[in-house]
Amino acid sequence: MGNFLTPVLALIIWTFIMWVWMYKRRIPAMMAITKDTQQFIDNPDLKNKIPARARWVADNYNHLHEQPVIFYALMFYLNEVGLVKPWLLVLAWIYVAIRVVHSICQATTNKVMMRFPLFAAGTFVLMAMGLYAGGYVLGVSIAN
Repeated sequence: MGNFLTPVLALIIWTFIMWVWMYKRRIPAMMAITKDTQQFIDNPDLKNKIPARARWVADNYNHLHEQPVIFYALMFYLNEVGLVKPWLLVLAWIYVAIRVVHSICQATTNKVMMRFPLFAAGTFVLMAMGLYAGGYVLGVSIAN
């Protein structure tokens, strides 16, 4: 499974992949509306004319800068204090896998009833990891 922080690198790389995907969709969509992309800044109403499929990828790219920030901080904390348990590494990879599937779901179909269970599952994985770290700080052994 590699180094304990490898899932962090994997999610960072996935974020870069989503950045590329976002611009492969967004730039052509913007250019189809106007060749002067500055107008999207000067005229906010133009943003609403960007097709939904182009916005979905951008929305997901933004989402990868929200909750995953907690994941990054938690992983570095766990690593720093020496809580590099194999089962935590498995949970970290599960979290990354869930985020990747969530991204693909949001960028392709954007069905909320598909995305929400994925988001919730990822949140529960992250919460389990965070509760374990919190138990460590409080001196309560939740799991080995």
